[in-house]
Amino acid sequence: MTRNHTNSFPATQAHGAVDELITRLIEQAGGSPHAEFLEEMIHSTLRLIRNQTDRGDVKILNAALRELVYAFRVFSPYRGARKITMFGSARIDEKSPEYAQAVAFAREMSAQGWMVITGAGEGIMKAGQDGAGRDRSFGVNIRLPFEQTANEFIQNDAKLITFRYFFTRKLVFIKESDAIALFPGGFGTMDEAFETLTLLQTGKSPLLPLVCLDRPGGDYWQAWDAYVRGTLLARGLIAAEDLSLYRITNRLDEAVGEILTF
Repeated sequence: MTRNHTNSFPATQAHGAVDELITRLIEQAGGSPHAEFLEEMIHSTLRLIRNQTDRGDVKILNAALRELVYAFRVFSPYRGARKITMFGSARIDEKSPEYAQAVAFAREMSAQGWMVITGAGEGIMKAGQDGAGRDRSFGVNIRLPFEQTANEFIQNDAKLITFRYFFTRKLVFIKESDAIALFPGGFGTMDEAFETLTLLQTGKSPLLPLVCLDRPGGDYWQAWDAYVRGTLLARGLIAAEDLSLYRITNRLDEAVGEILTF
C-alpha cells in the first residue's frame, strides 16, 4: 500500500501542476467565460501525448479544429441574420430552368431578409449566390481534385470558407442554417439530403424547414419521394411521420411560403 501510494503521488502532483499551468495559460491569453471547456480541450490534446497518438490522427484533429475555429469566426458577426443553405448539383447548366429557379428562389429569400449559404461552386451553388448577391452570400467550399473553384459571385469574399474535410463542412452547413433548400443533384446532394433528414429524424438538429424545390413541371423530387415511400417506408425502414420532415414542390411561392411560415 505504501509503495502504491508513493508511486501515485508524483503523478497526482504532476496532474495538479498541469491544471495550474493550463489555468494560467488561459488567463494570460486573455481569459474566457468558457474557461472550463477550454481546459477540457487542452486536457484532451495532452491525452494525445499519453496515448502516443499517430501523427496522421493528430493531423486530422488539428486540421478539423482549425477549420471549425475559422468558420465560427467568419459566421460570428452574422449570428442575428437568418440563413438558408441551398444544396444542389454543380453540374446544372446556367441556361437550365433549374438554374433559373434557384436564382429566383435565392433572390426572393434575400428580399425577405435572409442570407444564403451554398457550397460556393458552380451550378445550383452559383445560382444561389447569383440570386442573393455577394453581400448576402456565404460560400462553404471544399478542396477537391475537381469542381473546387469558387464561383465568381463569392470568390475572394471574406465570407468564403474552404474546407479540407466534408464532415467539418457539413457540420457548419447545418449549424449555421435556419432552413434548407434542396435542388436536383447527384451523390453529393443525396448525401446532404439524407444527412439533414437523419439529424432531424433523430433530434440531433432542431426542426427546421426543409424544402425540395424543382423546376416548374419537373419530376426529380417526385421520383425521389416515390423511392422513399415505395422502398424505405414500405419496408418499415422509416416511420410515416418522417415524411413530414420535408416538403416537395416545383412552385417558387410554395417553397418560400413553407420557409417563412414554418
